[in-house]
Amino acid sequence: MAEEMRIVLRNYGKIDPLKIDDYIAQGGYKALEKARSMDRETLIEEVKKSKLRGRGGAGFNCGQKWSFAYQAQADQKYVVCNADEGEPGTYKDRLIMENDPHTLIEGMAICAYAIGATKGYIYCRGEYPHLVGILNTAISQAKEKGFLKDFDIEVRSGAGAYVCGEETALIESIEGKRGEPRFKPPYPPSEGLWGKPTIVNNVETFANIPVIVEKGADWYASIGVPSYPGTKVFTLTGDINNKTFFEVPTNTTIRELIYKYGGGIPGGKKFKAVQIGGTSGAFIPEELLDTPVAFDNMAAIGATLGSGAVFVLDETRDIVDVVTRIAKFFEHESCGKCAPCREGTARMYEIMSKINSGKGTTKDIETISRLGRVMSCSCLCGLGQAAPAPVLTTIQHFKADYHAKLV
Repeated sequence: MAEEMRIVLRNYGKIDPLKIDDYIAQGGYKALEKARSMDRETLIEEVKKSKLRGRGGAGFNCGQKWSFAYQAQADQKYVVCNADEGEPGTYKDRLIMENDPHTLIEGMAICAYAIGATKGYIYCRGEYPHLVGILNTAISQAKEKGFLKDFDIEVRSGAGAYVCGEETALIESIEGKRGEPRFKPPYPPSEGLWGKPTIVNNVETFANIPVIVEKGADWYASIGVPSYPGTKVFTLTGDINNKTFFEVPTNTTIRELIYKYGGGIPGGKKFKAVQIGGTSGAFIPEELLDTPVAFDNMAAIGATLGSGAVFVLDETRDIVDVVTRIAKFFEHESCGKCAPCREGTARMYEIMSKINSGKGTTKDIETISRLGRVMSCSCLCGLGQAAPAPVLTTIQHFKADYHAKLV
């Protein structure tokens, strides 16, 4: 049984986030000094060899992404931290920034050195105004101590748009435009912020970097599942005894998340379903709970790891009603740029409302299933592509709940 292992949260509760000396006393900024003594290509190769994959939605190899930006020729390059934590039930990035802002700054500075960037942005969720002060204090302290030579970091606040969690919509927002995803290619490492090579990683990804540089790629690659090594930070909500957070190796199973760390279902009730990765995540039934929480293992059961939010439902919950509310959320948050998402999310909410109110037919279930499949392969960005997952997976695993509401 996997035990908790804190890499990203290594300093949680051990330091005062507003005192850089506390961070330095824990070995902070040593990795940055080590990185700057290395050849850039060697440093990127080390990150690549660690097999660290982005701790957001796509799970792309971090070092590989950095190498694209390093190889790109440009007079200016950027490092952007995606701290737009808009996924309901998720607060892992907030925890990292509130309790250990310097680990994020150090990770970003290592990336900046690796790719040759001189400017960085932390795009902070609009609902986290208190974090702006913490981050700005940490940036000022790092500058005063000389850790941010040739690298300037600026904090930008979002305006509450869920779609700005998508990297190109986030870039558009930093540029002062409406937050809408761009057509890809070109991808940000070759053409991102203001048309220049840009690395966008999230808070959790950057927080891993100092430890990888300090302890080495082989050490990191040996933790958890080989194809998606390291740890993952999870936040637990819903019908669970321990509404909490923890960091575990990626070979931990979903069952362990719920029963070992979450303490099981309260009130002696039975487990019904769990949604992992935020609102756009799949709903997972009991028979799949022994799946490890690594990216590819989750993909194999039609689920995602996403933001690490774990939302548990007990046997008393009306799963069709829950999914109808989720469909309403996506209709509201669609930016409307592409027709499959703009129209699809609206129709999906419309049909789910009909089924939920007891007026649906088997034909409605067939229609919404077909609509979901079309959206997942034709929408421009991850919002529209993932929006059907709660609907499709609940129809797949909880058919009886749907049929009980049909005319």
